[in-house]
Amino acid sequence: MKNKNAIRALLQKDLLLELRQQYTFYGIILYVVTTIFVVYLSMGQPEDYVWNGLFWIIQLFVCVNAVAKSFLQESGGRMLYFYSITSAKDFVLAKLIFNVGLMLIMSLLSLAVFTLLLGNPLTHALLFVGIVCLGGISLSLVFTFLAAIAAKAQQNAAMMAIMGFPLIIPQLLLLMKISATGFSSVVQGGFIQMVGMLIGLDILVVALALILFPFLWKD
Repeated sequence: MKNKNAIRALLQKDLLLELRQQYTFYGIILYVVTTIFVVYLSMGQPEDYVWNGLFWIIQLFVCVNAVAKSFLQESGGRMLYFYSITSAKDFVLAKLIFNVGLMLIMSLLSLAVFTLLLGNPLTHALLFVGIVCLGGISLSLVFTFLAAIAAKAQQNAAMMAIMGFPLIIPQLLLLMKISATGFSSVVQGGFIQMVGMLIGLDILVVALALILFPFLWKD
């Protein structure tokens, strides 16, 4: 297969699997709505900084449920088949692209439910939506990369927890700091630099996935 055709075919495969296993998708939606509803029942409409922190914490768990399963659902026989028809880089790129799209949908859905139940304290709503999209991309890239390593290590839950904590906590703190701009009447200093740092981290994760996954692919 040529690169573009291989990636397109792999994306179509993941999309078809997602459509056939709709209970997984609807299960994640139910998780999102239920979690936010419980927060609403316990806290009502929280203050701005609490609203922001809760949103990103829920996004973290949504990402774990939505994205981390991407490699876990691939059986050994299926992986052997993919090994014979495509390259490691095409395979991991297709996973990254698909999970980015899935997480963008989940992020925007979470934001809609959040504003519906917990109020809309945003001063710059469009700016916050852009940050949410960027954050969804960042979280999905990290957890796709971690899921790829964990699936090959045969210690999925333990590896995800061990590797994920030091990688995701700085990213989550950075997202919270950036998104705080959406609640302020003025853009905070260093905003562009922080966004650039987040984009740089995303590029680094993609580069690491393309470099390291081919070594795992051979096992």
